[in-house]
Amino acid sequence: MPFFLSERNTTSVERMDDPQCNLADLENTYRQFGTLNSLISGWRTIYRNEIRPSLSHSHQCSLLDVGFGGGDIPKKIAQWATEDDYNLRITAIDPDPRAFNFVRKQGRHPNIEFLQCNISELDPAENKFDFVISNHLLHHLSPQQLSQILNASRKLSTQSVIFNDICRSDWAWLFFNLLSRPVFRSSFITYDGLTSIKRSYTPQELKKSVPADWIVESFFPFRLLLKYHHG
Repeated sequence: MPFFLSERNTTSVERMDDPQCNLADLENTYRQFGTLNSLISGWRTIYRNEIRPSLSHSHQCSLLDVGFGGGDIPKKIAQWATEDDYNLRITAIDPDPRAFNFVRKQGRHPNIEFLQCNISELDPAENKFDFVISNHLLHHLSPQQLSQILNASRKLSTQSVIFNDICRSDWAWLFFNLLSRPVFRSSFITYDGLTSIKRSYTPQELKKSVPADWIVESFFPFRLLLKYHHG
């Protein structure tokens, strides 16, 4: 249990969420997400343990990424699936036009469709995905938004929902404050990362905030997985 960060800070706002923030710094932040996520987010392990075992060589599978940011995570998952000879179709959504414009400038990806929209705009009667995932989304949400997104993700998915986020910790804040500054420059990574840590849940808090049939797991380094499995 954190000591200095004993309570969630739900009032601080990340700089990249400001519509008037510096666009060059924002796009640098999007670019640096790839490095940041490869270092701390653990998606290679999540893909190997949570997604790949349910993929099929005989038919196409589908995945929805909610809040794609810089687009690095759906691109990496598409790359890993292709290397493993799976046919995985990925739809990545984000309501922020700046994120959509950024990924559009990077060029098209054959296995990914990027859309500017909210998850509430996807009709479960018309859109179904084997997997629904997100990265660093949960700590942004109000209790009402959290409930809505969990409900929508459950209805849109047929196999699993996997939400990956930060576990709030004094040590996480200290290490990130020390190590991120020399690596991530001319971006919002350090400031927003520290803000995200303060806004994030502990495992006990997240368990109390979600329905009982959702699973909360901790993993290294300072990570939380929130999962829902059908059947």
